[in-house]
Amino acid sequence: MVSNFHLPPTGFGPGSQPSEEEAGYLPLPSGMRTYSPTLPEVTEAQAVAPALDLLDRIAAAGEASATGQDGASLQLAGLAPEVRRLIAETLGQGEVSMKIGGQPAVAVQESVFAGVWQVLGSGVDRAEIGPVPARALAAFDPVRAPQGPNAPQFPGVVNAPALLVELMDKSASYLPGQAPHVINLTLLPHTEADLAWLDTALGQGSVTILSRGYGNCRVTATATPHVWRVQFFNSMDTLILDTFEVTEMPEVALAAPEDLADSAARLREVMEAIR
Repeated sequence: MVSNFHLPPTGFGPGSQPSEEEAGYLPLPSGMRTYSPTLPEVTEAQAVAPALDLLDRIAAAGEASATGQDGASLQLAGLAPEVRRLIAETLGQGEVSMKIGGQPAVAVQESVFAGVWQVLGSGVDRAEIGPVPARALAAFDPVRAPQGPNAPQFPGVVNAPALLVELMDKSASYLPGQAPHVINLTLLPHTEADLAWLDTALGQGSVTILSRGYGNCRVTATATPHVWRVQFFNSMDTLILDTFEVTEMPEVALAAPEDLADSAARLREVMEAIR
């Protein structure tokens, strides 16, 4: 039997397929952060011993926190300038940063060692070691008070009141250690007015967290206890996942025990190289 199937003369081979631009594909991400330790430049020999002593205490606190013990807070204020510089260069800047309101307001920057946080503010300069800085757990102190179901409604509000009832119920019944309760807005029908009304009803808390990496994650505390807004953006800054989480602290902002143990080990390797 003779087949009627024939290959097109230019159907295969180099140049036969459209380019990415012609096909309309989105450009692929061009990079992502990876850990690459950079040894600090030691120009002041007298700074090495006190800096190594403090780094040793940070590593020991990381090892303890990895086993479930309480984290540590170590003062960096008052260190000699050359010691403080060596500490700053060793710790570097990692992927997670926070803004925490209150008296005083502080900025938090995770170091390249996960679970080692640098906390800075008016009269505040310290390192905290643990899953998350202690001040971040007071996230629901209101910057803007919640209005709850009494928030004035306006045109376009459709599904927000039902979502608020669910969030307030889970907030009121939340117990430490419970699994997070997640409402995925990406999968639910809602309007921009719904989101604006929920923002008013839930209020604004005192903590904003940004995690940078392969895309960004923005975590915002509401003023309703245990209720967080968690938004994920891809590498082109397009919102791809929008959720509310009812939990003590969203997992994306936490350093896991494995992270803390790994950070302690890597920090000790850096210390050996400095000696």
